[in-house]
Amino acid sequence: MTQTDITVQGMTCGHCVNAVTEELKTIDGVRDVSVELNAGGDSPVRITSDGDLDPQAIAAAVDEAGYQMAG
Repeated sequence: MTQTDITVQGMTCGHCVNAVTEELKTIDGVRDVSVELNAGGDSPVRITSDGDLDPQAIAAAVDEAGYQMAG
């Protein structure tokens, strides 16, 4: 298993977390997504997958959920 840590900006509630989680889980190989919500700020997200993930796929999934990655 591989863990990828990203930071997502602007999530404010559980609905936001669910939206980002569901989009990330559509990426092939993703097994689990864990979000530490910092409402209105930068929230750390840990993605557990079978192997390395395409950074562009991660960014696209976060964008599709309506948010942006920090950095």
